[in-house]
Amino acid sequence: MTTTREIPRDEKTILLQSMERHRDAVLWKLDGLDDKQLRLPMVPSGTSLLGLVKHLAAVEYGWFCEPFGIETESLPFDDNDPEADLRVRDEETTADVLAFYARSRAAANAAAGSTDLDAEGTAWFGETVTMRWVLVHMIEETARHAGHIDILRELIDGKIGDHDRDDD
Repeated sequence: MTTTREIPRDEKTILLQSMERHRDAVLWKLDGLDDKQLRLPMVPSGTSLLGLVKHLAAVEYGWFCEPFGIETESLPFDDNDPEADLRVRDEETTADVLAFYARSRAAANAAAGSTDLDAEGTAWFGETVTMRWVLVHMIEETARHAGHIDILRELIDGKIGDHDRDDD
Protein backbone atom coordinates (compact mmCIF):
# COMPACT_ATOMS: atom_id res chain seq x y z
CA MET A 1 0.00 0.00 0.00
CA THR A 2 1.42 3.36 -0.99
CA THR A 3 0.70 6.37 1.12
CA THR A 4 0.63 9.89 -0.21
CA ARG A 5 2.74 12.38 1.67
CA GLU A 6 2.13 16.08 1.60
CA ILE A 7 5.38 17.71 0.49
CA PRO A 8 5.80 21.12 2.11
CA ARG A 9 6.42 24.11 -0.10
CA ASP A 10 7.62 26.75 2.33
CA GLU A 11 11.29 26.85 3.21
CA LYS A 12 11.00 26.87 7.00
CA THR A 13 8.72 23.83 7.06
CA ILE A 14 11.07 21.97 4.70
CA LEU A 15 14.05 22.73 6.94
CA LEU A 16 12.25 21.84 10.18
CA GLN A 17 10.96 18.57 8.74
CA SER A 18 14.46 17.67 7.61
CA MET A 19 15.74 18.30 11.16
CA GLU A 20 13.00 16.10 12.59
CA ARG A 21 13.79 13.21 10.23
CA HIS A 22 17.44 13.19 11.29
CA ARG A 23 16.60 13.59 14.99
CA ASP A 24 14.14 10.72 14.80
CA ALA A 25 16.76 8.54 13.08
CA VAL A 26 19.19 9.30 15.94
CA LEU A 27 16.67 8.12 18.53
CA TRP A 28 15.61 5.11 16.48
CA LYS A 29 19.23 3.91 16.44
CA LEU A 30 19.21 3.74 20.26
CA ASP A 31 16.08 1.62 20.46
CA GLY A 32 16.55 -1.79 22.05
CA LEU A 33 20.00 -1.16 23.51
CA ASP A 34 20.78 -1.28 27.21
CA ASP A 35 22.68 1.34 29.19
CA LYS A 36 26.00 -0.47 28.86
CA GLN A 37 25.70 -0.66 25.06
CA LEU A 38 24.67 3.01 24.81
CA ARG A 39 27.75 4.07 26.81
CA LEU A 40 30.19 1.68 25.15
CA PRO A 41 33.12 3.56 23.55
CA MET A 42 33.33 2.02 20.09
CA VAL A 43 36.31 3.86 18.58
CA PRO A 44 39.69 5.03 19.93
CA SER A 45 38.35 8.55 20.58
CA GLY A 46 35.92 7.11 23.13
CA THR A 47 32.81 8.05 21.15
CA SER A 48 29.62 6.39 22.34
CA LEU A 49 26.03 6.47 21.16
CA LEU A 50 24.83 8.26 24.27
CA GLY A 51 27.73 10.72 24.10
CA LEU A 52 26.73 11.71 20.59
CA VAL A 53 23.14 12.30 21.72
CA LYS A 54 24.39 14.47 24.60
CA HIS A 55 26.52 16.45 22.13
CA LEU A 56 23.57 16.95 19.77
CA ALA A 57 21.43 18.21 22.63
CA ALA A 58 24.07 20.70 23.72
CA VAL A 59 24.69 22.07 20.23
CA GLU A 60 20.96 22.43 19.52
CA TYR A 61 20.68 24.73 22.53
CA GLY A 62 23.95 26.42 21.58
CA TRP A 63 22.94 27.17 18.00
CA PHE A 64 19.18 27.67 18.10
CA CYS A 65 18.86 29.54 21.38
CA GLU A 66 22.01 31.33 22.49
CA PRO A 67 22.62 33.37 19.30
CA PHE A 68 19.08 34.74 19.47
CA GLY A 69 19.12 35.60 23.19
CA ILE A 70 16.92 32.68 24.23
CA GLU A 71 17.76 31.32 27.66
CA THR A 72 19.03 27.74 27.94
CA GLU A 73 19.70 25.37 30.75
CA SER A 74 23.29 24.79 31.86
CA LEU A 75 25.23 23.27 28.96
CA PRO A 76 28.07 20.72 29.24
CA PHE A 77 30.68 22.86 27.50
CA ASP A 78 34.07 23.37 29.14
CA ASP A 79 36.74 25.71 27.75
CA ASN A 80 39.40 23.45 29.26
CA ASP A 81 37.90 20.27 27.77
CA PRO A 82 36.60 20.64 24.20
CA GLU A 83 35.17 17.10 24.25
CA ALA A 84 33.21 17.45 27.52
CA ASP A 85 29.85 17.56 25.75
CA LEU A 86 30.60 14.22 24.07
CA ARG A 87 31.20 12.33 27.31
CA VAL A 88 28.50 10.98 29.58
CA ARG A 89 29.44 11.24 33.24
CA ASP A 90 28.89 8.23 35.50
CA GLU A 91 26.15 10.03 37.42
CA GLU A 92 24.23 10.87 34.23
CA THR A 93 21.63 8.25 33.41
CA THR A 94 20.43 7.31 29.96
CA ALA A 95 17.08 8.84 30.91
CA ASP A 96 18.87 12.09 31.89
CA VAL A 97 20.60 12.37 28.51
CA LEU A 98 17.47 11.49 26.54
CA ALA A 99 15.45 14.03 28.54
CA PHE A 100 18.16 16.66 27.87
CA TYR A 101 17.87 15.89 24.15
CA ALA A 102 14.07 16.13 24.28
CA ARG A 103 14.25 19.50 26.05
CA SER A 104 16.83 20.83 23.61
CA ARG A 105 14.72 19.72 20.64
CA ALA A 106 11.66 21.43 22.09
CA ALA A 107 13.61 24.63 22.79
CA ALA A 108 15.17 24.58 19.31
CA ASN A 109 11.78 24.02 17.68
CA ALA A 110 10.26 26.88 19.66
CA ALA A 111 13.18 29.16 18.77
CA ALA A 112 13.09 28.27 15.08
CA GLY A 113 9.30 28.45 14.95
CA SER A 114 9.16 31.92 16.45
CA THR A 115 12.16 33.40 14.66
CA ASP A 116 12.17 34.60 11.07
CA LEU A 117 14.63 32.79 8.80
CA ASP A 118 16.42 36.09 8.09
CA ALA A 119 16.66 37.07 11.78
CA GLU A 120 20.24 37.60 12.88
CA GLY A 121 21.96 36.45 16.01
CA THR A 122 25.51 36.27 17.29
CA ALA A 123 27.23 32.89 17.39
CA TRP A 124 29.42 31.84 20.32
CA PHE A 125 32.53 32.83 18.33
CA GLY A 126 31.23 36.35 17.61
CA GLU A 127 30.05 36.06 13.99
CA THR A 128 26.56 37.01 12.86
CA VAL A 129 24.34 34.10 11.80
CA THR A 130 20.78 33.92 10.53
CA MET A 131 18.19 31.40 11.65
CA ARG A 132 18.29 30.01 8.09
CA TRP A 133 22.03 29.41 8.43
CA VAL A 134 21.53 27.77 11.84
CA LEU A 135 18.87 25.43 10.47
CA VAL A 136 21.03 24.36 7.55
CA HIS A 137 24.08 23.99 9.80
CA MET A 138 22.18 21.89 12.33
CA ILE A 139 20.69 19.65 9.63
CA GLU A 140 24.28 19.02 8.49
CA GLU A 141 25.48 18.46 12.08
CA THR A 142 22.64 16.12 12.97
CA ALA A 143 22.92 14.13 9.74
CA ARG A 144 26.68 13.80 10.18
CA HIS A 145 26.31 12.47 13.71
CA ALA A 146 23.37 10.27 12.71
CA GLY A 147 25.83 8.63 10.31
CA HIS A 148 28.32 8.13 13.14
CA ILE A 149 25.52 6.67 15.26
CA ASP A 150 24.52 4.35 12.43
CA ILE A 151 28.06 2.96 12.22
CA LEU A 152 28.40 2.57 15.99
CA ARG A 153 25.07 0.74 16.18
CA GLU A 154 26.10 -1.60 13.38
CA LEU A 155 29.30 -2.39 15.30
CA ILE A 156 27.26 -3.23 18.41
CA ASP A 157 24.62 -5.55 16.96
CA GLY A 158 24.49 -5.26 13.19
CA LYS A 159 21.37 -3.07 13.03
CA ILE A 160 21.56 -0.79 9.99
CA GLY A 161 19.47 1.92 8.36
CA ASP A 162 17.70 5.01 9.55
CA HIS A 163 14.25 3.59 10.21
CA ASP A 164 12.40 0.31 10.67
CA ARG A 165 12.14 -1.31 7.24
CA ASP A 166 8.85 -2.95 8.29
CA ASP A 167 7.35 0.57 8.16
CA ASP A 168 7.86 0.78 4.38
